[in-house]
Formats: sequence, structure tokens, C-alpha cells
Amino acid sequence: MRSILTKAAIALVVILLAVAGVIFWGLHSNTSDLPSDAAAGRNPQLVEPDAQWIPSIKLAKPVGWAAGEAPKAAPSLAVTRFAEGLDHPRTMLTLPNGDVLVAETNAPPAKGPRGFTATIKGLVMGRVGAGDPSPNRVVLLRDADGDGKAEGRFVLRSADLQSPSGMAYRDGKLYIANHDAVLEFAYKPGATSLGGRPLRKLMDMPGGGHWMRNLLLSGDGKHLYVAVGSMTNIADNGMEEETGRAMIWEIDLDTGRRRQFAAGMRNPNGMAWNPSTGELWATVQERDMLGPDLVPDYLTNVPVGAQYGWPWVYWKNTFDERVEWPMQTYMLEYTRKPEYAMGAHVSVLGLTFAQGGNRMGKGFENGAFIARHGSWNRRPAAGYDVVFVPFDARGNPRDVKPRPVLSGFLKDNGDTRGRPTWVAWDKAGALLVSDDTAGIIWRVIAPGAQPSAAIEPVVVEAMKPLQEIKDPTAPGALSGGFRKEEDKLLP
Repeated sequence: MRSILTKAAIALVVILLAVAGVIFWGLHSNTSDLPSDAAAGRNPQLVEPDAQWIPSIKLAKPVGWAAGEAPKAAPSLAVTRFAEGLDHPRTMLTLPNGDVLVAETNAPPAKGPRGFTATIKGLVMGRVGAGDPSPNRVVLLRDADGDGKAEGRFVLRSADLQSPSGMAYRDGKLYIANHDAVLEFAYKPGATSLGGRPLRKLMDMPGGGHWMRNLLLSGDGKHLYVAVGSMTNIADNGMEEETGRAMIWEIDLDTGRRRQFAAGMRNPNGMAWNPSTGELWATVQERDMLGPDLVPDYLTNVPVGAQYGWPWVYWKNTFDERVEWPMQTYMLEYTRKPEYAMGAHVSVLGLTFAQGGNRMGKGFENGAFIARHGSWNRRPAAGYDVVFVPFDARGNPRDVKPRPVLSGFLKDNGDTRGRPTWVAWDKAGALLVSDDTAGIIWRVIAPGAQPSAAIEPVVVEAMKPLQEIKDPTAPGALSGGFRKEEDKLLP
């Protein structure tokens, strides 16, 4: 009996030592010797992959902002608090009357068994402020007197909401994306509550995983675009579990018909229309566990039928050797290279373009504003800021590094005061930035700046038209059921 107990004790000690070793390795391995912006820009530095079984961990504990503290704004800008005391504010939508809707939200509860990596990530997310239960509310903020601070706050709706994120509005219809469905409501701007049942459910979606579901309406209001992230890092549990994920969907609002608009995007988040070209652009979070400098998150245009390679390929032609599932060879021909790298593990989220009427001043007239939520698995930490990517007169990103707009979220001791999440314009042309762990909406403006001029539209060479086909698995088909019109492989 004593021998059995001794063996059990030894086994327990071995297990505890192994766990301690795993934790120590995760907390102290794989430090980068490159600056974080080495993997940013039109031509990022792509190092050799260093595949990991155990994710590296670098936790930035949220500690909040002291009274009177604020992020550091770019030299020509000033930042103030538009609203505070919110409960995990993430996405924002400014309505035609100037009211600002904010989704107070967080990840849905995990369901079913979780693998080792998912378990570790779940523990990490709790440590960095993303593990609390979701408030499941949309609140309305109102700056009635125009002083740059929302004195009015109302709970617009909490019923029927499960980890809500994406929101869009047009012509009396408010669209809200839960993590597993897109709902349509009747709503008139000015109302401070949203009662009644949804008018309809536009789309069921696979829930959980990368759970945020952003929404964007087309300019004519006829189509709604829905960003749906992957369940896992690299289809770890097979491609069947990723059905309907890692892509942007398009919904025809008249008929309710939907199609896959673009695919191969591990976790698309921010979506916006480029005012120069009229193209859809998106921010995308790339894969993990290839080392501290791979793979860069990115900003890119999204033509219909586009394929960006996930999970098999990144940055157009680099294969991820960890992926076990076969890739159809024709897909490589259609895999696109992202337009602009945002840095590895920076966790890009919110996106908005400079537009006519904004008051950000000189140097911010033409380009994209992007919130980088911040890394949990890179040493040194990366992101935790809001940056600006300048564009040229042809509607393309310039070959420069991202310019800081807001910084100072990270403290010298490795803690973080907050995590920038989403960006939107207020009615006066100031940039609003949600800070989810701090519960604050920041307001950024160039003092004294006049409203900017409208962006001049340009004519660009578009991707050749694509023709819908009935069999999306047929040779020559792109993801979503399209093929090029000149492709003769299909009748």
C-alpha cells in the first residue's frame, strides 16, 4: 500500500513539475529582437516560422486610468473623455441624428470540451480583461449640447442580445449582430429605447470561436455585409467545424438571399468603404503560434470572390506546414496578397476612413484609422494603440509605417491602462475610440481644425467580373460560388 501511495505521489509531483514547466515556458520563451513595426507596411519583414505547441504568453494586466489621465495623442491632436463608466464597450455606431450606439459586450460562454490551447487562451483572456460575462446591452450616448461629452445615457436594448457586436442603420431599420445571428429591428433615430420583437432574423451564424460579427451596409442600402471569424487558429479540429466561417457574407436585404462574398480571412473585424474607390476594406487578425513576428495582421481591400488563403497560406504564397487538411490546388492561383500589414499579434479591430467633415487636421486627410487591441502572446507587447495608415490619391496605402494617433495605453511595468477597440466619427467630426477594459469612450480632435474637404473619388481598374455558379466545388470555382467570366473550365 505504501508503495502505491509513493508512486502516486511521485506521479503527482511529475505532473506538477510538467505544468510548471509549461507555464514557465509560455511566460518566458520566444522574445522578439525585432521592432514590432518590422512586420508592418506594404512590404513587411516575414521571418522564418517557429511553430509552437505551447503558446507564448505576455500578459498586460488592465489597471484602468486614474482620474485626469488620458492616452497620449499625436502632437496636433487633443483627447478627452466622451463617456466613461461603461461596461466593456466594444463596437460603436453613430446614427444620423448624432446619437452614438455602443455595444457593451464580451465573448459568449464556451460550450463543450476545450483543447489544451483553447484552455490556455481562455485563462489568458480572463487575465487581460476579456473573460468577464457579457453585459449583452446596446446603450445610447447623447451629446445634446455639443460640448464633446455625452451627458445622456440610455439602455437602448438588452432583450434578444447574446454577445452583440456589429450594428448598422438605414431608413428606419437597425441591424444588430449577435455572435450567432443577425437581427433586424424597426427603429427611429431619437428614440432612447428599442422595444418589441425583431422584425426578422436575417441570418443564423456559427457561434463562439472568434465571436465578434461586424456589420456594414452598402452605399445604396440594398446589401448587408457580415464578418465572421474562424473557430480556431488554423482549422485545428478540421474544416467541417469552420463551415461558414473565416469569411465575409453578403445579404440581399430585399430577398434575404445570402452568399459568401470573400473567404480565407481568419478573423475579419473592421469593415469600411474606401471613399476614394468605393471598395470594401477590412482589418483581419492572422494566425498565432508561429513565433513573435508572424503572422502580421492586415488591412486590405476585399473584392467580391476574394480568397486570402486561410488556413493553408498566408501573405499570398507562404504555406503553413502545420495545416493537415488538403488545399485544392486551383485556390493558390486566386489567393490574394493583403494590401498592408499591421504588425504581428497586434489584434486589429476597429476601422474607419478619413472622410469629408472630419476635424483631425493636417496629415490625417486621406487614409484609415485603426484600433490595435494589443497582443497577449508577444514579447515585447505590440499594439495597444490607435494608428493612421496614409493613403495616396489612387486610394491605396502609402509605403510607410502606421502613424500613431493614440498611445500610452501600456505602462512601463507591463500593465495596461486600457485596450482600444473600435473607432467611429461623432457628429462634429471627432474620432471616437472605445476602450473596452477601461469602460471609456475617448474623443480625439485637432483643436481649431476646420472640417476637411470630401475625398475625391478615383476610377480604379476593378477585378474582372465574376459569374455565380451552382457548384462552388467545381474546378475553377472561387470560394463562395464564383468564377471568372473568361474561365473556360466550366460550361
